Amino acid sequence: MKTKTKWIDGLLMLSEAETGHGLPLASRLNESEKLNGIRPVELLLHALAGCSGMDVISILKKMKQPVEKFWIEVEGERASEHPKVFTKIHVTYFFQGQGLEPEKVERAIHLSHEKYCSVSAMLSKSCEITTSYVINPSD
Repeated sequence: MKTKTKWIDGLLMLSEAETGHGLPLASRLNESEKLNGIRPVELLLHALAGCSGMDVISILKKMKQPVEKFWIEVEGERASEHPKVFTKIHVTYFFQGQGLEPEKVERAIHLSHEKYCSVSAMLSKSCEITTSYVINPSD
């Protein structure tokens, strides 16, 4: 894999993947500046949600679970001193579907974090990652 990141202006960068997809990365020097992109450290939380989410939905589909809607919320706590790394991350998985089996949902989440998700494997070496889930029936 290879990426290219170009400086645009101020603290705005554009990162491009080999696939041609781009992503604006931003920070601000002071609170009055507009944030025109995703903060790089925030991107780690997005990457964790995306990586694990793809695993979980794939596993649940193989288990023939009736997932109708699915989303993930990730919260990270950072150290107060620089380099302000994540010290704790909590991932909450939300599922909607009639007849979803909790034990299969738990198994899919466990497999993602313990076996398949490379982002989770990397982050768990430097901070605690916890998970929870919520299952709601169909609308």
